Amino acid sequence: MSSLSSSVSLHHKGLGRWGSLALLLALAALPFVLTALGWEFYTGVATRVLIFAIAATSLNLILGFGGMVSFGHAAFVGLGAYTVGILMDAGVSSAWIAWPAAMLASAAAAALIGAISLRTRGVYFIMITLAFAQMFYYLMVSLKAYGGDDGLPLPQRSALLGLDLKNDQSFYFTVLLLAALVMAGVQRLLNSPFGWLLQGIKENETRMAAVGTRVFALQWQAFVLAGAIAGLAGALLANLNGLVTPHLMHWSQSGQLMIMVIIGGAGALWGGALGAAALLLLEELLSGYTLHWQMALGLLLLAVVLFAPQGLSGLVRRSKAVRHG
Repeated sequence: MSSLSSSVSLHHKGLGRWGSLALLLALAALPFVLTALGWEFYTGVATRVLIFAIAATSLNLILGFGGMVSFGHAAFVGLGAYTVGILMDAGVSSAWIAWPAAMLASAAAAALIGAISLRTRGVYFIMITLAFAQMFYYLMVSLKAYGGDDGLPLPQRSALLGLDLKNDQSFYFTVLLLAALVMAGVQRLLNSPFGWLLQGIKENETRMAAVGTRVFALQWQAFVLAGAIAGLAGALLANLNGLVTPHLMHWSQSGQLMIMVIIGGAGALWGGALGAAALLLLEELLSGYTLHWQMALGLLLLAVVLFAPQGLSGLVRRSKAVRHG
């Protein structure tokens, strides 16, 4: 274990204490700046970026750090969203009940899917996770009691400690707090023996098994944890949109999360968050000018793959190395 802990590549400092504090303060000030400029609409855009940062970070945990290429991760986001919608339809609007229930529902689904899919490798793992996600997608399409293909509208946002989450600023700060906790928790996890072992399995699964690592159990635990975090993102997304649809579980949504991780940098602590911000802000910027903004996204993805295989995070690290070199 000492050899693992001494490896720089397995330790993730992120932005550091002061860098993280500066970013948090900047994000906390953002809604007030937007209001002063008369751009209140973009508070909702910023909230959406933070929610997808949580979802992409959960995928990065198993893809970037665990080497598990899941093409069905959106199923856990959708299950979290539907849990909130179904509970609200039954009269349960408390966030203290609905949001943990969303995480538990997604974690339970991840436990089942992981128990089966993690017994396979390579393209078989990818296809099994995709198949399960599509099963959940078609299940929700067929449930007419919850809106079917039209989706399930939410009459209100969840209730939390007397806060008025109908107010976009209050909801933004709630999401910001949860995103900060998720990022801090993932960083702590990755810098723990569990995180070192997970990254070691990604690098050389055979060797890690030979030294006594319980590979399947550790991968399964990471898969379940990633599912739970994705469920939280789904719960928040349901509140932001005011509507839950089966489209949240579609394979294209899993592909979008994977693109976020690739653009931001798979295996970088801030890779998922950076990719989510880059993709969604690019969409917001270009969609106002053309309906074919996906072409620009394709060019960006191609450029990242060809010239920055470690994503935008890799470019940042490289620029720092050059500056200090």
